Amino acid sequence: MAKDKKVTEDEKIVTSEKESTSEDEESTLEDKSVDRKENIDAFPEFRGNDLRLWWYIFGILVSLAIATRFYQLSQPDHVCWDETHFGKFAGYYINRTFFFDVHPPLGKMLIGLYGYLSGYDATFPFEKPGDRYNDTHYMGMRVGCTAMGAFLVPFSYLTVWEMTHSLPAATLAGVLILLDHGLLTLNRYILLDPILLFFISATVYGMVKTHSFRDRPFSLSWFCWMSFTGVMMTGALSVKFVGLFAVVLVGLHAITDLWDILGDLSKPVSYTVKHFFARALCLIALPLVVYMGIYAIHFQVLNLSGNGDGFYSSAFQTSLKGNNLHNFSTPQDTAYGSLLTLKNSITGGGYLHSHMHLYPAGVGARQQQVTTYGHKDGNNQWFIKRFNQPAPEWNSTDPIELVRNGDLVRLEHKPTRRNLHSHKMPAPMSKKHLQVTGYGENGTGDANDVWRVAIVGGKQDEVVQTIRTQFRLIHYLQNCVLTTTKKNLPKWGFDQQEVTCNPNLRDPSGIWNVEDNVFPRLPNVSFSEYNLNFFQKFIEAHFVMFNGNAGLKPKEGEMTSRPWMWPINLRGQWFSAGDGQRSRVYLLGNPVIWSSNIVIMGFYLIMVGINKFREKRGYVPSDRQKLLQSRVYHACGWLFVGWLLHYVPFWSMGRILYFHHYFPALLFASMLSGVILDYLMETIPEFVPRRRLMSSAYQILFMSVLGVLVYSFYIFSPLVYGFSSLPSTDPNSTLYGLKWLPTWEF
Repeated sequence: MAKDKKVTEDEKIVTSEKESTSEDEESTLEDKSVDRKENIDAFPEFRGNDLRLWWYIFGILVSLAIATRFYQLSQPDHVCWDETHFGKFAGYYINRTFFFDVHPPLGKMLIGLYGYLSGYDATFPFEKPGDRYNDTHYMGMRVGCTAMGAFLVPFSYLTVWEMTHSLPAATLAGVLILLDHGLLTLNRYILLDPILLFFISATVYGMVKTHSFRDRPFSLSWFCWMSFTGVMMTGALSVKFVGLFAVVLVGLHAITDLWDILGDLSKPVSYTVKHFFARALCLIALPLVVYMGIYAIHFQVLNLSGNGDGFYSSAFQTSLKGNNLHNFSTPQDTAYGSLLTLKNSITGGGYLHSHMHLYPAGVGARQQQVTTYGHKDGNNQWFIKRFNQPAPEWNSTDPIELVRNGDLVRLEHKPTRRNLHSHKMPAPMSKKHLQVTGYGENGTGDANDVWRVAIVGGKQDEVVQTIRTQFRLIHYLQNCVLTTTKKNLPKWGFDQQEVTCNPNLRDPSGIWNVEDNVFPRLPNVSFSEYNLNFFQKFIEAHFVMFNGNAGLKPKEGEMTSRPWMWPINLRGQWFSAGDGQRSRVYLLGNPVIWSSNIVIMGFYLIMVGINKFREKRGYVPSDRQKLLQSRVYHACGWLFVGWLLHYVPFWSMGRILYFHHYFPALLFASMLSGVILDYLMETIPEFVPRRRLMSSAYQILFMSVLGVLVYSFYIFSPLVYGFSSLPSTDPNSTLYGLKWLPTWEF
């Protein structure tokens, strides 16, 4: 019996040690994931422990998002702001007509898909804002964009929940997105912005959701959410290039995770390598495949020649049905008397162009303007002739003479019969270059019309051929090369690009090729051998878009904005300036939310600085404060980085900027505000003398914040749903007394 008793006691000791070990392991796991799972339960009714309450609030936010976004969606029933562009582009996808835009294709493809599924026939011209839709089936496109924009509210709620596991913080984040007039307005029209914001929000949610599975790496859920993140960030980048900022955010987050994993000395380095390859698969390889797949669909759908052909190289255009370079429609050799279009060979280069308008007084000689123009146009056509002979007639029986390397030629503009000309006067914008003009009458000019053909790398007497030959045109008397500077001329030059004669003969922009070549006496040939493969098209399309983005400059008299104006809501933007009742719409952020975002972000930075100072001085916070601050630092740190990435780069951009460029950054600022507001409302009641009143104080603060937000949304809602042309100073105006800043234009 004694022996049995001893065995029993030993078993109890072993069992006790095992339980103790198990508890220690569980405690260690809990400590590692405390920032994800820890929930402050000081105020249980607000802490989200009740799953039904969580879903109840989520359902309310989703319902309100749908209600506010879709209310009176058909109004105004005319083209609003940039609907004139993106509605038109959607029609091009439906008609399969090639076009050029500075943005990647996914957003426009989705709008086109929404239009196609809703019966839109792509016949509405979308010429200008204010055009009535009448019987056009435009609502499918608006509904599709609005539905994607409505997802911002649940995504913000879910994102903050995953970052903090605080139901009030998640609720406030959702409400701040829900009740912002700017986001609401931007999400109700045929625009790229709601689609872009959808993918950015989905990317951030996928990122934090993946992080929540870090205690279960390489599980199916972990891989699925990481793949979701990769696909969503690809979607953001495929709508607008500012989606790159979301890609950078995910990249920084992945690097931070890998750094933390590497610092875990209980795991071998090979474990970190395994994590790296998993992220490379889901966040690099998969997005790259999806991104290129989007462009493959884009090129496959847009296979008909359109007004965007001219922005791309001649070789790119050979695959477009209906283009002159497609299927046996152009002679191979260039003959004297041929009617040509000359395309600048740099990426995104335009066509040599002229028109009847003269350079204005004080801008060189008052002769005919010569420019480059990105679209195909009758004013791009030039006859090529010998320098001392008129152009031969097409029905002549004289022997055909081909244009060769070293020949002296004149180029005669077909519509105006003036010759391409240069002289010793400065160019309109590039003063170190010489002016290029159209000069003469009926093809007769002077010696300053003579140019020498210099084929790049060509042999003496080599024939100039369509597409394949690249050449320079060197002025015979001034010894300068015909070039384009890529500078847009002022309004008098119709924003077309400057053409000059550059004394630097090595100017890389001074290279041209023949694209269209009309000469009935020569046989047409196929240029299918010059068709670009997918990768060549993919690369060229990006260069053209980058150049187009860089070239977006303000037009004369155009209203623009600067980044410093955006966070302070200094000036809005007209979406609809109609004169009818309730037809005016003005893009402006909710003043209460935007001003609060600025104040709260400043408070966050001050709070971080103070806490770092106190920590340096040896201050030890309570356990509760540690948990609160840990939650705030983790969530707000990444949200603040997201705000910086989506806002600061605009300060260095030289292109034209608008107010709506700030809204991706607004998503992060509003979520950060939700987290900090919750932190403040948890901290302030601690100063209430009686402990039992803390919960009541929290509830009062929470409901007060909601009340102010709802009221501010109500009084400024006419900005979204339409207001009359009455000025805000008129007592009968729905916006009477609401013009808080003189820069607000309503």
